[in-house]
Amino acid sequence: MSQLLAVRIPEEISERLSTLSKKTRRPKSVYVREALEAELARIEWEQGILQDLEDIRAGRQQTYSEAEVRQHLGLDD
Repeated sequence: MSQLLAVRIPEEISERLSTLSKKTRRPKSVYVREALEAELARIEWEQGILQDLEDIRAGRQQTYSEAEVRQHLGLDD
């Protein structure tokens, strides 16, 4: 099920979107949805990294040095 969302966008972006829509004969909503999905994925990824960093700084997530990883993997031979 989809939901309607009203968003104000700058005129320049609106014009670019209209031009693309006319050239491709596809609705503007297709491009808005694609762009939103791509950006949400990027933002979620970035937020995950920031959360990991916060957890590391707060001591909630264990970290390992390069030497510890090399030793564990048997690469110190």
